[in-house]
Amino acid sequence: MNMNRIVQATYFLLRVVAGLIFLQAGGMKLFGWFGGMPGGLTAPVLSQIWIGGVLEVVGGFAIMLGVFTRPVAFILSGEMAVAYWQFHAPNGAWPILNHGEPAVLFCFIFLFMAAQGGGEWSLDALLRRRRAPAADAR
Repeated sequence: MNMNRIVQATYFLLRVVAGLIFLQAGGMKLFGWFGGMPGGLTAPVLSQIWIGGVLEVVGGFAIMLGVFTRPVAFILSGEMAVAYWQFHAPNGAWPILNHGEPAVLFCFIFLFMAAQGGGEWSLDALLRRRRAPAADAR
């Protein structure tokens, strides 16, 4: 197996796993999956937590499929930056102390995805390949 294929496969796995974990986090907030938020609650509609949950469910699904990867990943990276500075940083300077490690990691994983795009194993790439013959026919 050549190195480019290994890179594409591992990036695909990173994208799918990150998207799935993010989708589950949003499902917890919106639908009470996995016991819901503390106390078994769900986020009130149109609250900041609810909006974050919507971004996580829709964005996580889009990242898993690799569709609109660059803009979606950029928005999710920003969401995680806000989550870190608003909810974690006030509890201490270091992510390991304020339990903000997931927010920091997701922020930078999604920032990388915004720069990288969906990769060769994504719906973005499939759509791009389907449009290319139509452009060549002109």
